Amino acid sequence: MDYHLLISDLPEGERPRERMLQVGASGLSHRELIAILLRTGTRKTSVLALADQLLHKFGGLSGIARASLSELQSVPGVGKVKAIELKTALELGKRMTMSAPDERPIIKTPNDAAQLLMADMSLLDQEEVRTLLLDTRNRVLAAPMIYRGSINSSGIKMGELFREAIRANAASLIAAHNHPSGDPSPSAEDVRATRQMIDTGKLLGIEFLDHIIIGHNAFVSMKERRLGFG
Repeated sequence: MDYHLLISDLPEGERPRERMLQVGASGLSHRELIAILLRTGTRKTSVLALADQLLHKFGGLSGIARASLSELQSVPGVGKVKAIELKTALELGKRMTMSAPDERPIIKTPNDAAQLLMADMSLLDQEEVRTLLLDTRNRVLAAPMIYRGSINSSGIKMGELFREAIRANAASLIAAHNHPSGDPSPSAEDVRATRQMIDTGKLLGIEFLDHIIIGHNAFVSMKERRLGFG
């Protein structure tokens, strides 16, 4: 008979739920928190071992957050429901960070912007355009995905890039897109798009701070290189 190992099947001292009651959520490891979300393992694998497999396969929490639903389901024991619940929990955590004013990331340098986005964007297999919407103190209001596909004048309208900034009443904006090749070297089209972004920002009264190009563990700031920036 097939069955799944439950958290309650674990030795008492290894049960994440009981440990949370004793020490609180902050006292639990990543694997224990994931195990609580998963609830069950497989016939041969405990729920803690399944959590370990996910963390190892995807390189930690940020990797799990980047993984697609189908990639998560490639791990034996992770079905559609478990994959959806994992993605939902991680997305809620990300949104909560953005929504708490005193805990919002503050962008002071191009490196700050790049580090905030690289975990999600550096390994994408197609181009995505995202923006960082900032308030007057350079705190991040939101980081919406604007467009999926090549960044060029025919592929994306500048109005689309700034629409969410207008809705959020953002004071300034940073755009970012990734190069799936892994090489963040700017193209001539990237320079042209940067000039368009700057001009559109001036028209709308939203300061355009930078255009970040993300590769594999590397990035280029168009402003630092003065590409498209006068």
